[in-house]
Order: sequence, then C-alpha cells, then structure tokens
Amino acid sequence: MQDTMLLGLEGIKKTILHGGTGDIPKLITGAKVTFHFRTQLCDDERTVIDDSKVVGTPMEIVVGNMFKLDIWETLLSSMRIGEVAEFWCDTIHTGIYPLVAKSMRRIAEGKDPVDWHIHTCGMANMFAYNSLGYDDLDELMKEPKPLYFVLELMRVQQPSEYDRETWAMSDDERLKVVPVLHGQGNKLYKQGQYQEATQKYKEAIICIKNVQAKEKAWEVPWMKLEKMANALTLNYCQCLLRMEEYYEAIEHTSDIIHQHPGDFKAFYLRGKAHAEVWNEAEARQDFSRVLDLDPGMKKAVKRELAVLNMRMEEKNQEDRNKYKGMF
Repeated sequence: MQDTMLLGLEGIKKTILHGGTGDIPKLITGAKVTFHFRTQLCDDERTVIDDSKVVGTPMEIVVGNMFKLDIWETLLSSMRIGEVAEFWCDTIHTGIYPLVAKSMRRIAEGKDPVDWHIHTCGMANMFAYNSLGYDDLDELMKEPKPLYFVLELMRVQQPSEYDRETWAMSDDERLKVVPVLHGQGNKLYKQGQYQEATQKYKEAIICIKNVQAKEKAWEVPWMKLEKMANALTLNYCQCLLRMEEYYEAIEHTSDIIHQHPGDFKAFYLRGKAHAEVWNEAEARQDFSRVLDLDPGMKKAVKRELAVLNMRMEEKNQEDRNKYKGMF
C-alpha cells in the first residue's frame, strides 16, 4: 500500500509502505518509542546513510527528552504499531541529522555518544567544528540535503511501563541522580569492586556533561558542573590506579590539570600513576606541585616519596645485577 500524503507540515511527505494495526499511540512526554530506521539520500541510487537493521539494534527515543532530531517524534506520532512508512523531509528538518547520526554510530561502535572527557587540545574543541569523524556526515554537515527516512514503529511504552535509564532523563532528573550514582560508586570502591565503581562514576560524569553542554563555558553554572565532573573523574582515576590502568589515569588527570592547574588532587593521583610506571622525574615533579598547592598534604606526599625511593632503589639494584657481568 502506497498512500502518499502531506503531514500538514512544510517540507514533509509520507508514503505508507506497510500498514500497521490498532489506533495511533499517544506519544506523551516520557513515552519510550522503539523503531527501526533507514536514512537515504534523495539521489538516483537512494544511497543508504544509516540503517538500524544492519547494525542489528532498533532505535529507542524518549519523547521530549534529550533527542536532537525532533522531527522524528513528529513522524512517529503519525504511525501505528507495525507500520512501515517512508518520509521525505526537506533540509529545514534534516540540517542537524549529521550530529545525531554521529551519536548513533558511536553507540553502535561501543563508544560513548558524548565525549565526557576533554583532551589537552583545549575546551575550544567542544565548540569549534572540525570533523564529525565520518566523511559522509561531514559532507552533509557542510551541505544539508533532503533525506528519506524509512521508519518501522515497533513499540510504544508509556512512562509508567518501563524503568528509565539516565539517557532518558530530563536535565533536572540527571542532576538528582548524580549523587546517587556517586554514592553507589563509593560503596563499590570500598568493597573492592573497582570495575563496577568506574561504571557508576562514568555514568554520573556523562549525566553532568550532558547538562553542562547547554551552559556557557566558564560561567558560574558551567563551572559548578565542571567541579562536580572533576571530582567524579578523580574518583574514577582512583579506581584506575587500583586496576593498574596507570596510563589512562595519567591521561585523565592531565586533562584536569590542563584546564585547572590548581587542582592538587589531580597532581597527587598523576604523581602516583607516574611512580607506578617508573616515571621518576615526573612523579617527583607532581608531588612537589602538590605541596606547593596544599602543604597539608605533606604527610601523604612524604609517604609516597618513601615508596618511590624504595622502588627506584630496588629497580636500580636489579639493573646493576642484570648488567654486572656484561662489561
């Protein structure tokens, strides 16, 4: 069945490819919608850009919460369960698709949909456009085009019918769940369950970064969220040290130090990580910086330096024994 119709909105045409069943579900705020989608260019080949069935996982969105391509909510609100429909959408509705597609592809690749930690290239990277990491999306970003969306509506769950994950929450809900996740991470850390603790800390950091992205950088609300995220990142790094993931700990603490050079806790944890990978000069430099920033850490630093001295002496002795008979 191919009934072409307008949805009453400018720049949209709908063609039903397979009829659904029952009444059209109500997509109220908070409802979770599960569907498959295929995105195609409007060229002669109908080039496929993304296809959830190829990935093997249907798309899930929560109406009204954290979804950048609002037009999909409009399209889905015209469909019945089981219906397959093709929608032609003009550029007024598709301009932001490359950003949404990037997040979806990162999820499919097992990566975070948002970059919760910023590398030392600086905060400007959050705001300056360079590349999305996918050539076809870069092309669409530079020159938006009309697109076809083929959608198959599988399921609609009302807010009371499912357990909401953090990605499906509003900003207020995310901020309320952060201390809960923080507390859960701390408890797991004390129990020695470091891997599980990192997941709690990481989930809390992602919640904060999602909210922070909507604030203006370096202004008071942004800085408050930054402080919260850094505290959680340092807890995350403590877990990494326990898990002997020293180089990752160095990377994360260096990111914090680059943006906030007065954070003595970041220097302290980085110093411990450097010591574990035999970076003696770097470790001593970091511990010295800790004392400059907070003399109250003198006892802790003295203990770490004693351990470092002992380990370096043992290593030097091993090296002397190894090369003793070579010359």
